[in-house]
Amino acid sequence: MSLICCDRIYQAREILINNLYNPVSLIALAQQVGLNQRKLKQRFRHVFGNTVFGYLHDYQMQQAQKLLLAEKMTVAGVAAKVGYASPTAFCAAFRHKFGINPKAYQIAGRISLG
Repeated sequence: MSLICCDRIYQAREILINNLYNPVSLIALAQQVGLNQRKLKQRFRHVFGNTVFGYLHDYQMQQAQKLLLAEKMTVAGVAAKVGYASPTAFCAAFRHKFGINPKAYQIAGRISLG
């Protein structure tokens, strides 16, 4: 993979991260970095080992974990901060990813840190 193409993939990742609240479509992302959708999908997976939106979801969940432990925020506040319009959808996604409900994770983390 060329250096220019690799730069475009990293640029795509930055665009995803910077638009957590309003994720861009795959078509728009490909256009912004100057690749076609197929190349973007293939090369993104090659570089990051995940699909474009799989990467975004993992990033959101990692940020949520940090916020639940570090900030004095409600679960709904964390959901909004990582780009979920619905706290219910956030709770389901968090539970699916980590096997624990976000509030229970927050309480358990604070007990172990405290």
